[in-house]
Amino acid sequence: MQNDTKPSRRLFLQKGAPFLVGVSGGLSSILGHAQAPSLVSSEASRPKILHGVQSGDTFNGSGMVWSRSDRESKMWVQWDTVEKFTNPRQVAAPYALEDTDFTARLDLSSLPAGENIFYKIQFEDLKTGVMSEEVMGHFRTPSMRKKSIRFLWSGDTAGQGWGINLEQGGMKCYEAMRSLNPDFFIHSGDNIYADGPIKAEVMITEGPLKGMVWKNLVTPEKSKVAETLGEFRGNYRYNMMDPNVRRFNSEVSQIWQWDDHEVMNNYSPSKDISADSRYTEKSVPLLTARARKAFMEYAPMRWYKQTEEQRIYRKISQGPLLDVFVIDMRTYRGGNSFNRQESLTVDSQYLGAEQLEWLKRELKASKAVWKIIAADMPIGLQVEDGLDRQGRPAFEAVANGDGAVLGREIEIAQLLSFIKKQKIRNTVWITADTHYTAAHYYNPKSAVFKDFDPFWEFMSGPLSSGTFGPNKTDNTFGIEVKFQKYPQDGRVNLSPAEGLQFFGDMQIDAKTSALTVHLRDISAQSLWSTTLEPQWV
Repeated sequence: MQNDTKPSRRLFLQKGAPFLVGVSGGLSSILGHAQAPSLVSSEASRPKILHGVQSGDTFNGSGMVWSRSDRESKMWVQWDTVEKFTNPRQVAAPYALEDTDFTARLDLSSLPAGENIFYKIQFEDLKTGVMSEEVMGHFRTPSMRKKSIRFLWSGDTAGQGWGINLEQGGMKCYEAMRSLNPDFFIHSGDNIYADGPIKAEVMITEGPLKGMVWKNLVTPEKSKVAETLGEFRGNYRYNMMDPNVRRFNSEVSQIWQWDDHEVMNNYSPSKDISADSRYTEKSVPLLTARARKAFMEYAPMRWYKQTEEQRIYRKISQGPLLDVFVIDMRTYRGGNSFNRQESLTVDSQYLGAEQLEWLKRELKASKAVWKIIAADMPIGLQVEDGLDRQGRPAFEAVANGDGAVLGREIEIAQLLSFIKKQKIRNTVWITADTHYTAAHYYNPKSAVFKDFDPFWEFMSGPLSSGTFGPNKTDNTFGIEVKFQKYPQDGRVNLSPAEGLQFFGDMQIDAKTSALTVHLRDISAQSLWSTTLEPQWV
């Protein structure tokens, strides 16, 4: 299933990562602006774009573009539907100032549907008028006609001490994903590991690579747990030091969601770090606020301001074949607990009333054939978070062990029953989080709770972190494990050098509307696949 508007990549790739293109003139020659800035006097005086460009949240003739300068400056953008820029359009862009860590974004609108969009970004020094070099990027706008779609998903970048190892080729999964030329990519959370310091060297002490020294790039912000706003920001900048990440970001539109490690491991309202000597700041709400600001500055996504300025859950339409529902399982949850509440309360909520009603409403209104629910955690796997004050296991995710619907499972049961009652067809869940890859089929015939239609959940990750698994299952919703790939012999936290890094690949055929799913490894090899035929009411 090839997209008929995919670019001829030869010229685009010749520019290299991060696709820097030299510029000899000022704004009048580059953007046709009325007033040209000062001429470039020296390379050192020019603003620098050290972290490349990104695009994201593309839908309905629009797409976000993002970049970061190294100083106070103004971002300028031009775009075209061909990579030679024979008919460029210029767009006024925002300032990059210190209060956003010199990041800037622009929502390109009124774009043609179903087209390749090539864009160039420059920064103008606000003091001198000197221009940076251009950085070129690319994304695709969704088609409003039935057209084949290919998208990827995964999560978990630079975790468990495994950072950027240039001797090993950097974060290889990003290059493997780029090679498949997808229409877009969903990052399912743990975009950073704010609580995961990176050491210069890590000795591998077991397995086939025993004795190998893993060598990380190191920065001050990644040398300790993130507490200050600057340290959270530095975690995002760290990932963009990897050439594979920058190259991928410049070519593929992304949809970001977040999970715990954007702040700290397993954080919730019950999180207590008073005894954690790594932290001098003990307020989890304050750390969360700083982490949220950094996430919003670096994610290539829109800022939703209807009722909640920093809202992350959202629907992103990709035309008649696909709607993506990005949910937030982190922000509105009650505290991690024994998770056995018999009714829905503030303590047992997971999505929260407003988000749950939004999701029901948008699923019911969707006219797309496939409805992908992008979740930051799986439904039927047990993920524990230590012990509560009574010595019972506390749970991080939905599942709380076999049995009837209790605790956080109540919201999921309500949602699944609603989908069945409203005859909403072709819902599929995708996620990451548990650092291995698996295919789960939820079958009411195998479940304790039976008031739902069967559905699939596909899980894949990590992108570039330690590998773990498998997790215990929970029969409340009848999970059946159809495939899983994880470390053998009880080994945990395998380095990326062992190759157990994973991502998922979904392809929707324009003619049949069938959805084909591949679970792939670090070399883009398909480990398992299935094709789902659409159901019609």
